[in-house]
Amino acid sequence: MTTLSVSFADLTLASLLVVALAVLSLRLRLAIHRQILIAGARTFLQLLLIGFVLKWLFAHASWRWITTIAVVMVAIAGVEVVHRQKHRFKGPWGYGIGTFAMLVSSFVIAHLALRYLIESTPWYAPRYFIPILGMLLGNTMNGIALGIDRLTDTALREKATIEGQLLEGFTADQAIAAIRKDSLRTGLIPIINAMAIAGLVSLPGMMTGQILAGALPIEAVKYQILIMFLIAGGTGFGTLIAVSLGARRLFDERDRLRLDRLRQRS
Repeated sequence: MTTLSVSFADLTLASLLVVALAVLSLRLRLAIHRQILIAGARTFLQLLLIGFVLKWLFAHASWRWITTIAVVMVAIAGVEVVHRQKHRFKGPWGYGIGTFAMLVSSFVIAHLALRYLIESTPWYAPRYFIPILGMLLGNTMNGIALGIDRLTDTALREKATIEGQLLEGFTADQAIAAIRKDSLRTGLIPIINAMAIAGLVSLPGMMTGQILAGALPIEAVKYQILIMFLIAGGTGFGTLIAVSLGARRLFDERDRLRLDRLRQRS
């Protein structure tokens, strides 16, 4: 089967859609035309750059280089988590909570999947490891960002309620329990929605890419199901870790509410 190719001329024509969207935003005074153009330019440059990096990486596979690339991906994802929060924890906690949660959940699940399910040789083969880790990080990042944002925002709004429960003898864990559960649900909604409509409303990206590349539909479907379940696990465990750490950080060792540990994004 012939694989369809996309030229840079095709990409230029497709980019006109983004330009048209920016112009429409300007005409409607939505004040997001700059963000649209910058996001479009970043998409082009970042994906083009990673394409060259992966081409080199495939030809020079080494666990040292793979680890370096993976750490860089996690570090950048951690920055994105912070930028998506209206209120963030002060100091290293603001960056560390989300990054640690992604590092644990995404790395563990990617390692288990590649070693025991996909059984790639070696397990860190860049052709499999980098794309799978990227999909895990992208979705886990969204879940963690939504979960922590809901946690901190609700804690600020419900300050009086939380402190009232503490005065009644509730522990910090009991006082924050309902907010923590709501934050976890918020973080998991995107992946739950994605799984619910997969194959009915949307054809997921990996499956579509494999079909376009000439893979048999049923094989593409099996890989996509595997990836969706891996993403669900990564998002769930990552959000659970991040929200739990964040909830604990909202209190000190004497179970006093410490909202002064938060600062609003400027």
